[in-house]
Amino acid sequence: MRAKSRGFTLVEVLVAMTIAAIALMTAMRATGSLAVNSAELRSRSLAQWSAENRLSQIRIAAEWPALGRREFDCSQAGVELVCVEQVFQTPNPQFRRVEVGVYARGSDHRLSRLVGFSTR
Repeated sequence: MRAKSRGFTLVEVLVAMTIAAIALMTAMRATGSLAVNSAELRSRSLAQWSAENRLSQIRIAAEWPALGRREFDCSQAGVELVCVEQVFQTPNPQFRRVEVGVYARGSDHRLSRLVGFSTR
């Protein structure tokens, strides 16, 4: 009679290593995705603050913004951002609609958009 051997066969070890490798690759992909999402969230938060800052400036200064489109730098915390402000007439001549879009410099990908109204 043959004694039962203790241990694993080569096939069992290879299967276990394959399963471990797949699990590690999945974990690495998830970690990379979290890092990208975190950077995107930071950029979007800073862009939102830039848009809010511009609308607050208009309110505080009691500014009556000129109709049309205007671009200006609105970088925040070392992130280079460009604000695009568009001012439109409204049916009520005492109000103007102000849209502020925020983009990463050199990109047409909008990170944030905020709409507000200014009164005379």
